[in-house]
Amino acid sequence: MTKSELILRLAEANPHLFHRDVERIVTTIFDEISEALARGDRVELRGFGAFSVKQRDARTGRNPRTGESVAVIDKIVPFFKTGKLLRERLNAD
Repeated sequence: MTKSELILRLAEANPHLFHRDVERIVTTIFDEISEALARGDRVELRGFGAFSVKQRDARTGRNPRTGESVAVIDKIVPFFKTGKLLRERLNAD
């Protein structure tokens, strides 16, 4: 599902809201999550999951085309861990 598809589904489920308001709400939520992660904070949505950041150390990688060794710098990457309720919904029979 893309962001625009999410906005469309939420707008259809909430006809009392204007489409532009739904778009603003979704954008604000995503922006707040992004800003929190940029600060190094953890964002937890109960039943859905938790967003956090992890530090990846520098390492030596390999160029898949040439096989040549390449230095990969350390970096911070986003990480998502699913919540218990979401895992249970996905694995329900």
